Amino acid sequence: MSNSAYATIQDVITLSGKMYTAEEQERIGALLPLVSDALRYEAVKVGKDLDQMIENDTTGAYASVVKLVTVDILVRVMRQSMEGEPMSQESQSGLGYTWSGTYAVAGGGIAAAIMRNDLKRLGLRVQRYGMEAMYGRYPRNDGNSV
Repeated sequence: MSNSAYATIQDVITLSGKMYTAEEQERIGALLPLVSDALRYEAVKVGKDLDQMIENDTTGAYASVVKLVTVDILVRVMRQSMEGEPMSQESQSGLGYTWSGTYAVAGGGIAAAIMRNDLKRLGLRVQRYGMEAMYGRYPRNDGNSV
């Protein structure tokens, strides 16, 4: 299994369309292998090898999808504020004082930045279906019985 990152710092800058400071670029460089390993781990959890899936793709399109997902996750992480809580929306009122806010990533953290849609795009989440009968078991589409 390869431990290389699926994207580069330059990929993040180019695909996000945002200029990052030297400090932010250093952080991106440190996060790239971690995010890539987190994606590898998500693949292992469903019995797949992400690096092998990239190698087996004859079109090269899957490698681009993995790169895009990696960049999306990193951009999401970089959007989070390092000071205080990462808020995406906040409102305040006057005299009776009311405050409300919405967190950018519920639960916070880097691991929470990997969303279900990212895993679906990589083919690591599929909808399961099945049914249970009163007198027997029926197979699901993943080979297990209900």
